[in-house]
Amino acid sequence: MKKVATLKITQTALVSAVALVLSYIEMSLPDLPFVLPGMKLGLSNIATMFALSALSLPSALVVCLVKAVFALLMRGFTAFLMSLCGGLLSTLAMYTLIRFKKIGFVGVGIGGAFSHNLGQILVAFALTDSGVFAYFSVLCIASIVTGTLTAIVLYVILPKVMKLKLYRT
Repeated sequence: MKKVATLKITQTALVSAVALVLSYIEMSLPDLPFVLPGMKLGLSNIATMFALSALSLPSALVVCLVKAVFALLMRGFTAFLMSLCGGLLSTLAMYTLIRFKKIGFVGVGIGGAFSHNLGQILVAFALTDSGVFAYFSVLCIASIVTGTLTAIVLYVILPKVMKLKLYRT
């Protein structure tokens, strides 16, 4: 039993490290000219989706928390709140969608991206005013694109990573 617990902790730590690397890479990318400020691809969401698919909800929530703390250290408290609230809502939404077997990776990815954006908009509203909701329609469209892209990446890498037998208990 102790061996299984150690394995789960190690697996969660490994996925969390991957999430941090993806976050750092995304943070280092220049803003694209046709993308609104603050809009990102959500690369680290691949790690959260992976944790939900290959590990467990508690592991995915730890990955979400690690990503939020990274945002705090790298970009400050507002980024931490945005990451934490968006990440928690996204993780719970994706977990719920994964449980519906008829929804594939793309549906889960879009649902996660949409939920993440919703969580961030709610934090922005709490910190500013209702004007942020005008931005939400753009984020909804972006959710379709980014959620689809992250889902495709996960769809391609998940079978390959599972063959490594690192994620079997």
